[in-house]
Amino acid sequence: MNFEQTWRWFGPYDTTSLAEIYQTGATGIVSALHEIPIGTVWPVDKINEHKKRIEDAGFRWSVVESVPIHEDVKRQLGDFQTWIENYKQSIRNLSECGIDTICYNFMPVLDWTRTSLEHPMGDGSTGLRFDEIALAAFDVFILKRKDAEGEYEDQILKEAEKYVEKLSNQENNKLTETILAGLPGSEEGYSYEEFREMLSTYDGITAKDLQSNLIYFLKEIIPVAEEEGVRMAIHPDDPPFPLFGLPRVVSTEEDAKAIIEAVDSPYNGLTFCTGSYGARADNDLPTMVESLGYRVNFVHLRSVKRESGRSFHEANHLEGDGNLVEVMKALIREQYRRKEEGRTDLNIPFRPDHGHQMLDDLKKETFPGYSCIGRMRGLAELRGVEVGLRSELNSEI
Repeated sequence: MNFEQTWRWFGPYDTTSLAEIYQTGATGIVSALHEIPIGTVWPVDKINEHKKRIEDAGFRWSVVESVPIHEDVKRQLGDFQTWIENYKQSIRNLSECGIDTICYNFMPVLDWTRTSLEHPMGDGSTGLRFDEIALAAFDVFILKRKDAEGEYEDQILKEAEKYVEKLSNQENNKLTETILAGLPGSEEGYSYEEFREMLSTYDGITAKDLQSNLIYFLKEIIPVAEEEGVRMAIHPDDPPFPLFGLPRVVSTEEDAKAIIEAVDSPYNGLTFCTGSYGARADNDLPTMVESLGYRVNFVHLRSVKRESGRSFHEANHLEGDGNLVEVMKALIREQYRRKEEGRTDLNIPFRPDHGHQMLDDLKKETFPGYSCIGRMRGLAELRGVEVGLRSELNSEI
């Protein structure tokens, strides 16, 4: 049995249609009801309507990515308990509709963050990039966040000041939009004023506080997920380090262990994103699969190339620092261990995450990181790696 090859689809407004996805060879769809306000219960009729659309196109709705968590839950403020109860009901409703895996994250305010959406690659394609200098330039000199200077090294500040001085008005606006408008899958976009206000609501909340709030959330929802047979899969921080003074608590192997040990259930699991974890040099990805694989419920496969400091860009799937061949090998071995243990969750879903904008997609308006051809190249490469490794390991199951 091979892994389940899935593809993220953002719904009817996606620039890649289900008919086009069918041609990639993927068999599962990763999707969500993005139109449902955060914190609101997902209605059964809406879930079934979306599911039917997916199944009519020849797919299984394999993973929900994601059911977003209300900011009040992360801060434990206001009506946070109400939002948690709503989340539990959404889990029940998804289970009733036959959906058994939910990917989610616990990143405060911002979801995944980049500073460039069209970074030129050497082969003529473009990709996503996170530039530590550009981020500091925006934070300190454009947003002018209070006390931001104290969070950066002197050399970073000097380079950031030079960087912002060279920006044209158009470039300034583009950087701002890239950071604040929200990237695909993000549930919120902000103006300057809204962003400053949201950041201020986290004043005094430490990483320890945020981790405690996450564990509280898990202790509330995991019993429901276990009862309903729904596997939860928390996505790591992207990038995996603090931004804008906000704490991050899902960035390292130690973080992941703390999460799965806090509530000991196979339904309290991980989304193993090789790009997010891989942006840190201290995260050894194959070793992490070996130690955490028993709780991996979903996999994002992409590779980043780390640059100086905390900067990185999205590489081709089999290049960069991701070492995805060894990651795939470790995942296959984990699958074989599961079979020996008598587990039924063998068909771990994975999707090719992000991809370069290339070939004909360079002429099209596509979601950043989610153009069709770049991801199809990634899926084809990963499919070939899996087939070759299974032959080598003689562990086809």
